[in-house]
Amino acid sequence: MLDPRRDGCRIEKTDEAGEPTMRFTVQDLEREAVDFSVELPAGAIDFGEEASLVDNLHADGRAEVLHEQRGPDEIVADIRLRGHFAGEFEVPCARCVEPVRQALAAEFDLLFRPLGVDEAGAERSISTQETEIGYYEKGSMQLEDVLREQVLLALPARTLCQPECKGLCPVCGQNRNESSCGCSERAVDPRWSPLSKLESRS
Repeated sequence: MLDPRRDGCRIEKTDEAGEPTMRFTVQDLEREAVDFSVELPAGAIDFGEEASLVDNLHADGRAEVLHEQRGPDEIVADIRLRGHFAGEFEVPCARCVEPVRQALAAEFDLLFRPLGVDEAGAERSISTQETEIGYYEKGSMQLEDVLREQVLLALPARTLCQPECKGLCPVCGQNRNESSCGCSERAVDPRWSPLSKLESRS
């Protein structure tokens, strides 16, 4: 459920399934900053093969415009997005690829500049030592895109269903945690295959 606490963002039906999405526009944020709190259901964001959302993904935070002075006449409108997300996910085991339940939660503090504004190499007047920088297009950005990236960044580098996971058989693909397939683990060099045929005839 999308439930922004204040005006200043737009709820749109923009994806193929007609699901509502939350979009922040510079025009709206120029009027006032936005405090948001959203509950996104499973399937609202596509995380690819990396993860799948099991229950609602909760996110809350604040979006605002920061004006960046570049030279005597140029002012750039940056969007700063600060917040927190939390949710239950399933990620594939690194050995047997069975789904593993994983709770994820993280804070984020992001700064988005207009796409192309940094190409000229102008000096920056805003310190970004603790803020990650991204870019927005056409005067707006979508919250779901930000959450997708933040969730993927929060995933552990390697997930196992159990420390002693036996993985999949490299020959037949059988999950060795469930049963033994009896395949030989020894890799046969294809150059020796003619000799193997001769041995089988003897």
